[in-house]
Amino acid sequence: MQPVELTDGHLVVRTYRDDDVPLLFEAVRESIAEVSPWLPWCHENYSIEESREFITSRKAAAQDDEHYSFAVFSKDDPRRLLGGVGLNFINRVHQFGNLGYWVRTGAGGKGIASTAAALVARFGFEQLGLQRIEILAAVPNIASQRVAEKIGAVREGILRKRLLIRGDAQDAILFSLVREDL
Repeated sequence: MQPVELTDGHLVVRTYRDDDVPLLFEAVRESIAEVSPWLPWCHENYSIEESREFITSRKAAAQDDEHYSFAVFSKDDPRRLLGGVGLNFINRVHQFGNLGYWVRTGAGGKGIASTAAALVARFGFEQLGLQRIEILAAVPNIASQRVAEKIGAVREGILRKRLLIRGDAQDAILFSLVREDL
């Protein structure tokens, strides 16, 4: 996959680069307390090697049409990673995928997740040809639900024991986006 860069004029959402390793590591380490309850890859012992392995694996994941991962930056500060957005679990039979996002603790509450998520959703519809994008948020994850609602996703219902987070089966709210929602 060729490098992708999406922008709204303020945020830049782009494919990861090798030199993003320390930037990703710094953002994750800052955000463990807030992100780890929802995303198991974010944990107390998160290492720079995990950042390196993640970034190194992104190109192959996109080439295999499995996972499209993007780093989020402010146009004004391209050396401070603000978070990440991704499309994964791509189903080519029915042309849908899952949208996930996280924002570093110091950048929360500024509309970054919703802007970045909307840009990547549009990429999914326009570049990947998806017909539907799903967002799953654990019932207690109010911030993620707000992002889904802010970008126009429709709440479809609660899926019982849909997410397994650190061995704990949790109910999740399913949201969906179709092209017309954006």
